[in-house]
Amino acid sequence: MVQVRVFGIALDNEGEHIILLKPVAEAPAVGNLLPIAVGEQEATSTLIALSGETPPRPQSHDLMKTLLDTVGAHVERVDVTRIEQGTFYAEITLGIAAGSLVLDARPSDSIALALRAEAPIFVADDVLEEEGIPAALVESARTEEEEPDGEQTLDEFKEFIEHVDPEDFQG
Repeated sequence: MVQVRVFGIALDNEGEHIILLKPVAEAPAVGNLLPIAVGEQEATSTLIALSGETPPRPQSHDLMKTLLDTVGAHVERVDVTRIEQGTFYAEITLGIAAGSLVLDARPSDSIALALRAEAPIFVADDVLEEEGIPAALVESARTEEEEPDGEQTLDEFKEFIEHVDPEDFQG
């Protein structure tokens, strides 16, 4: 497993939203980014979490976090474990009074929840290797001086989405 961060949200060549995950330890334009297709609501929820904004009404992932807090549980980590027939699979590890509990979950929900819970996100090495796209395709516009901290604002993500070329993500 390799620890990753949410690099951003983009659109693929079919206009579908994708979350881009990048290994934490990699320098700009090095290695691969993992694109995971998500629904529009999950993309919006992820953008809200990344921006640190509070929606006027709780999103589903805000509710999930509130429920966990209320019952004394917390998200220890999220793992994107595998891909089968084009579908990514993830697990959420919860810390509960009796120890740890691992739940099967969609990566889109898991990532949105992990961001709210400030929990680490991991991807299986083979998933990143098999499904990753070259980071240089996406990060070529960034300069070496920039500090890639994954905390870009919502406006920066909107700018990225507006100017990303879907052909960059063709495999």
